[in-house]
Amino acid sequence: MACFIVPVAEAIVTTIAEKTLKKHEGNTDKNNKIPFSQKLKVLNGMLWGGSGLLAFEHLWHGEIVPFFPFLTNATNPADFAEMMHEMATVGVCMSLVVTAAWGVSMVWLEKMRKKEISKKILRETVT
Repeated sequence: MACFIVPVAEAIVTTIAEKTLKKHEGNTDKNNKIPFSQKLKVLNGMLWGGSGLLAFEHLWHGEIVPFFPFLTNATNPADFAEMMHEMATVGVCMSLVVTAAWGVSMVWLEKMRKKEISKKILRETVT
């Protein structure tokens, strides 16, 4: 139905945040840290890609049409309520899972980065 709208809304917000942060971060390189705007870019890719595929699937099954109101369930009030419920449950859940997966991958990436820096320092002190 319209569950992909919630991740799309999150993707819009995070894309705006990424562009804004990128302007304000400049060329600061503190301890070779990955800028947060680049981390947000990864989240944006996950959200836009997943939402795009899901929207295509809904289009394929005839749930999205090229004329107003674009969503077939938006015409009937009973279907509209069901659609809103799906967005509130499935759409929010999908957004939370994608964001959590991104968060876990960013924590893992930061740990791997710190581990590599520690190895580099250790090699320099030994030699």
